[in-house]
Amino acid sequence: MLTRLHKAGYEAYLVGGGVRDLLLGLHPKDFDVATNASPEQVREQFRNCRLIGRRFRLAHVFFGREIIEVATFRAHHDQSEGEGEGQMENGLILRDNVFGTLEDDAWRRDFRVNALYYNIADFSLVDFTGGLQDLQNRELHIIGDPETRFREDPVRMLRAVRFAAKLDFSLEPQMAGVIGEQAERLSDVPAARLFEEVLKLFMHGQALRTFELLREYQLFKYLFAETDELLDSHGAYLDPFIRQAMINTDERVQANKPVTPAYLFAVLLWGPVRKRVERLQNKMPVLDALRIAGDKVVRAMMQQVTLPKRFSLPMREIWQLQARLEMRRGQRAYRLLENRRFRAAYDFMLLREQVGEPIRELCDWWTEFQTADETTRQQLVRSLPGNPSRRRRRPKKKSAARPATVDGNK
Repeated sequence: MLTRLHKAGYEAYLVGGGVRDLLLGLHPKDFDVATNASPEQVREQFRNCRLIGRRFRLAHVFFGREIIEVATFRAHHDQSEGEGEGQMENGLILRDNVFGTLEDDAWRRDFRVNALYYNIADFSLVDFTGGLQDLQNRELHIIGDPETRFREDPVRMLRAVRFAAKLDFSLEPQMAGVIGEQAERLSDVPAARLFEEVLKLFMHGQALRTFELLREYQLFKYLFAETDELLDSHGAYLDPFIRQAMINTDERVQANKPVTPAYLFAVLLWGPVRKRVERLQNKMPVLDALRIAGDKVVRAMMQQVTLPKRFSLPMREIWQLQARLEMRRGQRAYRLLENRRFRAAYDFMLLREQVGEPIRELCDWWTEFQTADETTRQQLVRSLPGNPSRRRRRPKKKSAARPATVDGNK
């Protein structure tokens, strides 16, 4: 791609995270290209190209399942000549399609380590901002005045935390101080955009460190307000619960195993759900309490971060299955084993036990039931407390069954 653009008479550079990660000895997941060709000119060179975006117009060039993102050199908004091409409102960038030179492009990028360019024309490395020095010092610097840059796009604060966690860099002190002061600006970011950022934050293999930095710089509460409040008041249970989930997530990412966003959100919102269930379960069966609590938590969450149904519905199922996993008599255990959310709910239950909930017997029973042969499974079901097959049948007495609880007590 770089060669084709170069032969067509355009400047073409590999830029951003791909260059940064190669210099750090890491394995880049994707590559971005910067060029002086306009998006339309890029499309003329590649049939497999699609133009996307209004706020930030880009060319996506498809190579099978791989997508190479090609961006035209950008300049600062005060260099805008076209009406509406560089719109800002209250310091927030609304549109960012002011084209410029290579050096213009470097100075309007977010962090210095992301403003390194590899030139296909002479195989040189171009560094206008000092990114190479930052790589050596393992310190993250924003380009320009931190307060102005975070006002332009508050999501840059989340990106700073993500890069610091991913690269094991420290945050430059002035920038770190501004993040603490400007965190509330995340409230101005559309909820749908924050959803995409949350996925990036927790699914790159350094979820635990990311969680710690979000809390340290007061950013977490603008993503998960109810959970953040409970971490301050009920941290003895909730903090280890979330931390262990993050450790498990990091291990799966590093082992190239899939990570389900629904499970991750179920963990991050379990504290608010559990608290609501505690208030409701004396008034109704625990399954109803879980359903009502889950609905309320999701509605509140949607005010901060959008949760698509493809994630919010499985998340609710994971929560409700925590009660169903205690209902094992008769054919219920067999039906639950066939439930498509069983494995996620089972892992969630193990996590609850791992941080101290008194459900060891329940976890051990399901662990054995999954791998047992049919004869052993029948014996496991018959051995359950209260199973009629364990004792002589007696006349049934009318009495209200006491519902199971989310903490495993019966």
